Amino acid sequence: MKTVEAGFELPPLTVTFRREDLVRYAGASGDFNPIHWSDRMAGALGLPGVIAHGMLTMATAVRVVTDWLDDPADLVEYGVRFTKPVVVPDDDKGASVTFSAKADKVADGLAEFDITAIAGEEKVLGRARAVVRVS
Repeated sequence: MKTVEAGFELPPLTVTFRREDLVRYAGASGDFNPIHWSDRMAGALGLPGVIAHGMLTMATAVRVVTDWLDDPADLVEYGVRFTKPVVVPDDDKGASVTFSAKADKVADGLAEFDITAIAGEEKVLGRARAVVRVS
């Protein structure tokens, strides 16, 4: 188990989502909603373009914490609020999202990390929080 104090910041993690990642995730998750692959359908629903699956963004965000842990099983609670979609363009660059985490509260062997997810200049997750066991 890791030792941590309030205010401790984890190294940031930048991940790039490309359309092929969305296709792979759709196959693994069974979520073939056309907003994740069709610009036409995404636009018809008022979206700015094809968007990454929310659960893909959520799962990737917690990696900033679990990559730091000695044992990923030390993650005891995790939740997010979705605030903005991650728009994934149909090009070779994709959409890069930078995840960072900072310990907020540390007590009774648990640390609460607030996770920030930034795509471009915008926060794409709100109140993303992971609770982990620490020593």
